[in-house]
Amino acid sequence: MAPWGDKESFGDICQAQHPPPGCAFLLTRPGRSVSPSPMLRIDDITYAVAGRPLFQGASATIPEGHKVGLVGRNGTGKTTLFRLIRGELALESGAISLPSRARIGGVAQEVPSSETSLLDTVLAADTERAALLAEAQTATDPTRIAEVQTRLADIDAWSAEGRASAILKGLGFDFADQSRPCSDFSGGWRMRVALAAVLFSQPDLLLLDEPTNYLDLEGALWLESYLAKYPHTVIIISHDRGLLNRAVGAILHLEDKKLTFYQGPYDQFARQRAERLAQAEAMAKKQEARRAHLQSYVDRFRYKADKAKQAQSRLKALSRMQPISSPQEAALRAFSFPSPTELSPPIIRIEGGSVGYDGTPVLKKLNLRIDQDDRIALLGKNGQGKSTLAKLLSDRLALMDGQMVRASKLKIGYFAQHQVDELHVDETPMDHVRRERPNLLPGQHRSILAGFGLMADQAETLVGDLSGGQKARLSLLLATLDAPHLLILDEPTNHLDIESREALVEALTDYGGAVILVSHDMHLLSMTADRLWLVSNGSVAPYEGDLESYREMLLAADKPVQKAKPEKPKRASRDAVLALRAEVRKCEERVGKLTEMREKLDAKLADPALYDGNKQDEIALWQKKHAEVIEGLDRAEALWMDALERLEGAE
Repeated sequence: MAPWGDKESFGDICQAQHPPPGCAFLLTRPGRSVSPSPMLRIDDITYAVAGRPLFQGASATIPEGHKVGLVGRNGTGKTTLFRLIRGELALESGAISLPSRARIGGVAQEVPSSETSLLDTVLAADTERAALLAEAQTATDPTRIAEVQTRLADIDAWSAEGRASAILKGLGFDFADQSRPCSDFSGGWRMRVALAAVLFSQPDLLLLDEPTNYLDLEGALWLESYLAKYPHTVIIISHDRGLLNRAVGAILHLEDKKLTFYQGPYDQFARQRAERLAQAEAMAKKQEARRAHLQSYVDRFRYKADKAKQAQSRLKALSRMQPISSPQEAALRAFSFPSPTELSPPIIRIEGGSVGYDGTPVLKKLNLRIDQDDRIALLGKNGQGKSTLAKLLSDRLALMDGQMVRASKLKIGYFAQHQVDELHVDETPMDHVRRERPNLLPGQHRSILAGFGLMADQAETLVGDLSGGQKARLSLLLATLDAPHLLILDEPTNHLDIESREALVEALTDYGGAVILVSHDMHLLSMTADRLWLVSNGSVAPYEGDLESYREMLLAADKPVQKAKPEKPKRASRDAVLALRAEVRKCEERVGKLTEMREKLDAKLADPALYDGNKQDEIALWQKKHAEVIEGLDRAEALWMDALERLEGAE
């Protein structure tokens, strides 16, 4: 019999430490057994890349079932830590321990473009279920067949399609999409399938690296809600403050090659850390003052005979003092947007407009106005037309009908992820700026780059060797170089760390032009936008609520609709109450009979004798009856609950 307790899923087929390309992976780490309380123990680890230490004596313990956000500046080693946990990299010293046979899951780097449907791809992530269903078709030993059927019932295999479909729907795939092959979707959408697969497989330790980077706002909010209820341990690398405040209950901070564990969501961590920094800063200043006082005494009296002994004593005290480093926060890597000239309002007006592709409108009846002081966030699910509207406003797409009037000297800046990907990887940032501003001196080029946090080292580095955040900064620089009156930003924060996101918020607040924002970052939208446009059902209209009400609306839409309770009558007659009691008794009896039938069918399907010989038709008949009884029992229980509620109201 298979070791059912070790549900080896999706990439445990992957063997050991090197998962093959696939849409998700799970690894079963043999590890040494540890107490059941901690899921993950990191003991005094040291690791360096190309001679640059990322971890030195770092330690942390992640308790079982905790949702933890792993935060730290870009380049500090967060993704490397995930690879160390998975065993893909070898530690120089120290140890990482997990419970024996703990299953680690995550989203793989490469996502297959296969002909398998999205739903079947996600279902395949639960390899135990898939193996059992396959074995059920071929097994001949009656005892083994009974064991398979019992295990399928234990893992709730028959509801798997519904669970997988619900996850896909939450990540933006409607029911029609779920039956289409993976090859029909772009890489970003296939990454969503990968995420759905690993969520469905429910590993003991779920490692997610910036999962919202390929989600829209709606998908990101759904993921927040899902992770908050996830039944096992989660560690998530993210710079999304909303997710770190709502989906996790602890923060693991990577800084100065050390790991520090904080209880509470991100905002609480930020307050606690600020307090620690202030205390350390005060201690460093106090020590520096003490050191200066001792050094002054030594300098004045070390060569005077009557003071030499005291001076030597103070000199020894100086040598014994352990220096306290002053934890200066690195300056916010600011964005310096050039100031645009003033234009008369409005800068854009659209009346009766429609826009689309190949003669088919995506958005119709557009009546929009944009002024230079507007800060507008576009809301709406993927595929509703946010990008189409952005292309129209940026003059990358023409109106099919209606009229658009633009200010005569209007300049528009446009940033989208595809533009980051279109940078010249074999050139430096200096080359990019030099091409746009050939008449400026090299010092002026460097000054422009420094205004976007690209300092001397990065200025002469090939773009292909820059980090994602540095590439995003270069693209933002190029989009704003001409001091545009309208800046359209499509997911500008995907590769920016939290400090850089805060710097972007400040820059946009001070910016003198209009801003159109598409982002899954609720914090950025809430701090920047003062108008909300909802793009939905082929139209664009002002959204009258705020972002929190929009979030609540989306989450409510994912909850099952409950029937409104019948209005309580002022006074129910005795006959009406008696009739309701009789109805409750009948419902209760019906539930009891169906429960008894289900138990008998469970026993029948678990009987090895049923599987002796060639009885496929009989087995299929019993399975069909079992499904019918389950469906009838669900209906009967719902009617019973409804009758009980009505009786309670009447009484």
